[in-house]
Amino acid sequence: MKLTLKLEELAMLILGIFAFSLLDFAWWWFLVLFLAPDLGMLGYLFGNKFGALLYNLFHHKGLAIIIWILGFSLENQIFQLIGVILFAHASFDRMLGYGLKYETGFKFTHLGEIGK
Repeated sequence: MKLTLKLEELAMLILGIFAFSLLDFAWWWFLVLFLAPDLGMLGYLFGNKFGALLYNLFHHKGLAIIIWILGFSLENQIFQLIGVILFAHASFDRMLGYGLKYETGFKFTHLGEIGK
């Protein structure tokens, strides 16, 4: 099952890359912004509860899709870019085993404990 889930996340990462290719941005934007959602980890400087909230906000695929749809509806490529980056990054993280965080600490995710 673990392999199936990783392959599914890989497919979503490829979808994110494809969606980016439809935008009018140079590819270096994708490379520069790809790790930007990890800025959500800075929330852990203010404790586990706020850290988990901020991290999960930056890694929630549903929110990424909503932002992309908003950008598509408004014909706003900046919103589309934000949605694509959030979606692709979250898929990449989950493919590596980094899931949404519980308030008990950074290593406790919906995919299991990191490092086990």
